[in-house]
Amino acid sequence: MIDAREITGLVLAGGRGSRMGGVDKGLQTHRGVPLALHALLRLQPQVGAVMINANRNLGAYESFGAPVWPDALPDFAGPLAGFLAGLEQCTTPWMVTVPCDTPDFPPDLVARLAAAAEGADAEIALPTVREADGRWRTQPVFCLLKTALLESLVRFTQAGGRKIDAWTAQHRTVEVPFDDAAAFFNANTLAELQQLQAR
Repeated sequence: MIDAREITGLVLAGGRGSRMGGVDKGLQTHRGVPLALHALLRLQPQVGAVMINANRNLGAYESFGAPVWPDALPDFAGPLAGFLAGLEQCTTPWMVTVPCDTPDFPPDLVARLAAAAEGADAEIALPTVREADGRWRTQPVFCLLKTALLESLVRFTQAGGRKIDAWTAQHRTVEVPFDDAAAFFNANTLAELQQLQAR
């Protein structure tokens, strides 16, 4: 069994927020609390340590009480830049990533991903969610991965790779089904943030 203490949780809040008008998405309030703090508080009981990846307003993120690491790559290079920043600082054998804009992810997310990774002897575990149309869709920004994959990710991103699924496809990956699509609802736009708040 992979112990929770062997997993570091990383909240990804380093995006440009372009679909939200360029605002710092992680600092947008949801039920009176910044989105990234919601994600951090939900992740904290599931892991041994937590970190935040952010590229702006670092002081605001530091006030949440977790270490904050900016992207290692320039120009808001996407979630993999956040993965890379986290892996470079991670001292546990495993790291799990969650995006700041999906505050209601399952409270047993990490335990289920860890059990599946161990059961399948996988290097990466990703949730897959049944959508309203009945199809399953992988949620690659929620990613449990072995810290030993740092070198592979450095090579991939240095070669210009930016797509999570193109990188995870190079490794032993297990997909873990979750039935509750609403738990993975993410607020990419202000309208979606209002939808989230109306729940």
